[in-house]
Amino acid sequence: MHEPGSHSHGRVAGLPRETEGLPQARQTELVELADGDEFELEIIPVKKRIGDATVRMLAYNGSVPGPTLKVPQGATITVYVTNQGDLEATVHWHGVRLENRYDGTHDTQAPIPVGETFTYQVHVPDPGAYWYHPHIREDYGQEMGLYGNILVAPSDPDYWPPANRELLLTLDDILIEDGQIAPFREEETTHVAMGRFGNVMLVAGDADLSLEAKRGEIVRFYFTNTANTRVFNATLPGAQMKLVGADAGHYEREEFVDEVLLAPSERVVVDVLVPDAGELTLEHRTPERTYQLAPIAVADEQAEPSYAEEFACLRTNRDMAELRERIEPFLNAPPDKTLSFVAEMDMGMPEGVEVVYVCPMHPEVVSQEPGSCPTCGMKLLAQAAEETTYVCPMHPEVTSDKPDRCPKCGMKLVPESLVAAGGAEGHEQHHGHGHHGDEHEGHHGEPEHAHDTAQGIEWEDDMVEVNRMTTPANMRWKLIDRDTGAENAQIDWTFHVGDQVKMRLVNEMDSDHPMPHPFHVHGAGRFLILARDDVVEPNLVWKDTVLVRTGETVDLLLDVTNPGRWMAHCHIAEHHESGMMFSFNVAP
Repeated sequence: MHEPGSHSHGRVAGLPRETEGLPQARQTELVELADGDEFELEIIPVKKRIGDATVRMLAYNGSVPGPTLKVPQGATITVYVTNQGDLEATVHWHGVRLENRYDGTHDTQAPIPVGETFTYQVHVPDPGAYWYHPHIREDYGQEMGLYGNILVAPSDPDYWPPANRELLLTLDDILIEDGQIAPFREEETTHVAMGRFGNVMLVAGDADLSLEAKRGEIVRFYFTNTANTRVFNATLPGAQMKLVGADAGHYEREEFVDEVLLAPSERVVVDVLVPDAGELTLEHRTPERTYQLAPIAVADEQAEPSYAEEFACLRTNRDMAELRERIEPFLNAPPDKTLSFVAEMDMGMPEGVEVVYVCPMHPEVVSQEPGSCPTCGMKLLAQAAEETTYVCPMHPEVTSDKPDRCPKCGMKLVPESLVAAGGAEGHEQHHGHGHHGDEHEGHHGEPEHAHDTAQGIEWEDDMVEVNRMTTPANMRWKLIDRDTGAENAQIDWTFHVGDQVKMRLVNEMDSDHPMPHPFHVHGAGRFLILARDDVVEPNLVWKDTVLVRTGETVDLLLDVTNPGRWMAHCHIAEHHESGMMFSFNVAP
């Protein structure tokens, strides 16, 4: 049964949300597989308790996240994927340099119809944490729970420093409205401008996760950001954190850190020295808020053996240090390819009335002429010029003739016409663990303005109703080849196995909606970040995704190793689904 959605385009078919008769979601299993092993993976609908709501989700083998597959480096496993979900599907093995025909995109396989099975051969050449997820209607499948980790155990026993325990945690958010996951349209993606921000945080698929540790224990955390669009900034106040790895392996140099940043699809590996008995809290911190993600109860029991001495040592990894010498000639060389990130937005024009132009993120910015917001660079949207009433999308009884903030929740008031046009209630207040987020307050008791301190990152959805209305029809995200002018699917690149390609990514401020983009390259190879805004990257690590902040230029060096046709795209799911992607060829 499909429920109708309530949107500005009228009543349209929505994807199912009912829970009656569905099995309860299970706990995530750790499955250890050896070279040559076979495994069955099934996509099925389940019901799952998230806070006070019981919601319909999709799951791999009945759990959210799906089973964690632990595989030795260099192994090849066979995975039989059966699709019992809502839509045709593929499974993409994110970050894994496997054989091209098993990459799990529409370029490499026919989609798996509902009720059918596809067989993947998954080869894992590199150590680290990877993950699997849909690559058809990724905006829907990921939000509904289709994600799971692959942990590749290194063949070198000294690849990672010693630790007492390893813990894989996915970081996610989910949009809950009226006790259900907010509706999706069957025929098109929504929330295309900002991506679909959630209002409930999930750690390992759980809104109320609690963890345990021992005094003096070294816990290796593998964090994976599985959110559609949210950037996470993870921290553990009171504990020492050591950054040891990222997407596809270990760093050139280990370093002590206070926090780690993860854009959608990125992984970060940190070792944590657990302090004395008591309680720690895993947090997500932004310039405006601190979200409590998961408490960690520390028992008054000494962890054995003690690796505190090894933890204090910051190692340099020879394989990555040698790469430092190899990349030297590329630092000042011109790029082989340059990609621009650009948005085009057309929200229409009121007819028969005088108009003014307003920034949906900064409604205090009003102009008599078309243009861009001086604060964030976004295109000003046309609206009727009559006297404007501002309203809180979450507390519509709160109105003002000025673009103030709501005294109840602190949210920016937006023009009443934008709320009315959205055709739906606004997002609920963003919640942290246990549905309580502690806001850091700015001057005069108001939350700081995100764009004043955001470091080129959209931490929250600052234009809730406009974002909800955006679809590929009125919002177009583009990757543009600067040399040819080709856009998205028209980009036609060919490389050869063994090439080292310097790629420059330019996140244009001269765009209808400048915002950060996590840029992901599929398994043609892996890359090193050379420089950001001409500043040489100080600590090398193999990557498959890089966050390009608003207005930033990033240089990459792609090491091409696998032949075939490969995809590259923005990993904000709604941007990818709206066309912000292309495919390139690698010849043997």
